[in-house]
Amino acid sequence: MTNRVFVTGVGMITPLGLDTAKTWSNLINGISGADYIKSFDAENFETKFAAEVTDFEPTDFMVKKSARHMDRFAQFALIAAQEATWQANFHPEKEDLTKVTTIIGSAVGGLLTLSEQFRTLTERGANRVSPFLIPKMLSDMAASQVSMALGAKGVNYSPVSSCSSGAEAIGQAWSMIQRGEATMAIAGGAEAPISPIGIAGFNACQALSKRNDDPQSASRPFDLNRDGFVMGEGSGILFLESESSAIRRNSEVLAELIGYGASSDAFHVTQPDPEGHGATRAINLALDSSGLKPKDIDYVNAHGTSTKLNDQAETKAIKSVFNKHAYSLAISSTKSMTGHLLGAGAALEAAISVVVLGKGIIPPTINLDTMDPECDLDYTATTAKKLRVEVAMSNALGFGGHNSSLILRSNNKIQI
Repeated sequence: MTNRVFVTGVGMITPLGLDTAKTWSNLINGISGADYIKSFDAENFETKFAAEVTDFEPTDFMVKKSARHMDRFAQFALIAAQEATWQANFHPEKEDLTKVTTIIGSAVGGLLTLSEQFRTLTERGANRVSPFLIPKMLSDMAASQVSMALGAKGVNYSPVSSCSSGAEAIGQAWSMIQRGEATMAIAGGAEAPISPIGIAGFNACQALSKRNDDPQSASRPFDLNRDGFVMGEGSGILFLESESSAIRRNSEVLAELIGYGASSDAFHVTQPDPEGHGATRAINLALDSSGLKPKDIDYVNAHGTSTKLNDQAETKAIKSVFNKHAYSLAISSTKSMTGHLLGAGAALEAAISVVVLGKGIIPPTINLDTMDPECDLDYTATTAKKLRVEVAMSNALGFGGHNSSLILRSNNKIQI
């Protein structure tokens, strides 16, 4: 028998806020998190802005010693995980912790630590490199730190599949609970890539917007004048549990995770399949696993990066799967406000989709002023709208040809 999987907690830390409530408020009000980079001097970079998490002091959330031993991306993961577990009313002392799994994806892991320690190596020599370099830079350390903080003794690891990493983490946790290998999971993504090497590297492959005169308008998914994405940072975490666990704990169910699909383009290291074939397969696999038809989907949180190729390829995939219903779907790209959180992006957008199901409000795609003729669907341009959403889909497309799709159902339709 396959177990049902419920979302009972959501945690976020984003360029729009240090928790879910503040992030959501700024999302529905169409606020951009992009601004000129404050964490380092970007004057000589092609792109001088990003979507940074601001007003963040790690010791507001954890003791100084713990904060010092974690890269920023792991700090973000722990903060979002704490919020998700608090909302889920999770008490470790009451649970079989060997059945609680922790899966948190990251595309680049401790890039900040690695960058800092390369500078130390160059300027001060090998014997001054930190003994915490390795345990801070490894991509699995977000999952490990959360596991240790909560005492979760089930499987803990980090999927690394570029911008699809967070969705893969949630999908793998879903599968484990379905099979009975776990009763609960802390799953999502975390990323802190805003660093000199991060900005320079993505500039080198022509991925970032260079709209330096107006950072807030730079992330403009599906707009004719888009010129690249805005790098972001933060974390999105879901607390998942089986139906039997939710019943036993009398959990408040926020949504049911009912579908997951993943595929590879097998096409190019940075460019998506221009016809969106890989994304189409991932969406269809998610639909197949959910038992739903395309017409049953009400809202799509699009990958929508604000790059020329990605937005067109995703639009083609949506049209291929949904046919005429594609034009009835409510779609939006919240990256227009949060920026692109790389490996954390898909997890954050799944978390946002859970809130959409509960609130009945579609966040807008801001800066969508002039529609690209190749992107002609309803992307909820510029302003949020009220809409009862029973089923939401969240898509992710990553460098290397990674595609994934998650489907979530409103608690209005859930009977347990």
